[in-house]
Amino acid sequence: MLTNSKVKEIKNLETKSKARREAGLFVIEGIRMFLEAPSEWIEETYVTKDVLGREDCKEKLASLDYEVIDEERMKKISDTMTPQGVLCIVRMPVYNADDIIKTAEDGSLFMVLEDIQDPGNLGTIIRTGEAAGVKGVIMTKGTVDISNPKVIRSTMGSVYRVPFAYADDIGKVIKALKDNKVEVYAAHLKGRKLYDEVTYGRTAFLIGNEGNGLKDETAEMADTYVRIPMSGEVESLNAAIASSILMFEHFRQTR
Repeated sequence: MLTNSKVKEIKNLETKSKARREAGLFVIEGIRMFLEAPSEWIEETYVTKDVLGREDCKEKLASLDYEVIDEERMKKISDTMTPQGVLCIVRMPVYNADDIIKTAEDGSLFMVLEDIQDPGNLGTIIRTGEAAGVKGVIMTKGTVDISNPKVIRSTMGSVYRVPFAYADDIGKVIKALKDNKVEVYAAHLKGRKLYDEVTYGRTAFLIGNEGNGLKDETAEMADTYVRIPMSGEVESLNAAIASSILMFEHFRQTR
């Protein structure tokens, strides 16, 4: 029952990372995010009458318990300007960084993100990572919360399929990658090698904060610095764009 207290709970999940972390829950909205969500992850579902009549939603809804609410109530619980008529509370999957790294095999790709702040950047990296075949995304605690609604929307469903984990110590992550015979590359302006001059195999790319790049101590742990050539007066690329270029060069070489 969508009581006032339940509305407050949903809004807290949408706006407060602490609430999401403590509950182990996050919120998804929209037809696509609903249809692609694993049914076993879904805890609660709220829909409007319009969604009940959609052929593409009938089968999924038949397997779930759901509550029908009017459009005004949907607007109250929605985080978007134009709700699509379906909102779910979803259980957060739990992955372990070490377990992700242990999946390394010939041609594997991992992304290690240090203090990425923009939700759109993180979501795009995860979305592009799925397309480029990444095995997993490992993030520092200073990275934006992956369950932030803006990140979730930006992944366009890839958050359901790409393993991810936050790590307390990025140094231990890099060591574990190397122990599993993964070559670690830092995307860095001081890179002597261009990104497409390297032959990639088991690979991890280190991507730093949008404004400051990688911390010196993190970059120094990489096996190799690589850079993306640029013309004009541009000094650096958006983190998601740079990640996409690197990921798809790896994909080109290993597909």
